[in-house]
Amino acid sequence: MSTDIQTIRKIAHLARLEFNEEKEQEMLQDLNKILNWVDQLRELDTESVEPLIHMSEEVNVMREDHAQNTVSHDEALKNAPRKDSDYFRVPKVLE
Repeated sequence: MSTDIQTIRKIAHLARLEFNEEKEQEMLQDLNKILNWVDQLRELDTESVEPLIHMSEEVNVMREDHAQNTVSHDEALKNAPRKDSDYFRVPKVLE
C-alpha cells in the first residue's frame, strides 16, 4: 500500500500543517515506510497469540488511605502572615 502526494496534502490540511515541496516528499516517503511496515505486520500469523491486556504482570502495591488531620486549624493559622478570626487573609484576586 502506498500513498501519493495528494494524500499527504490532504492529511496536512486536516492537521493544519504546512510543508514545502521538499518536506512533502520526505513525509510521503516516511508515511509509505510506515504503511509498508504495517503491511508486513499483517502477514504475521497471530491466531495462537492471546490479546495483550497489560504491558506487564506487575501489580501496584498500594497502602490503605486513611484521612487524618496532621495540622490543627489553630496551628495552621499560626503560620499565616495575615488572618481574620478563623480564616486566612489573602490578596484580592478578582476585581
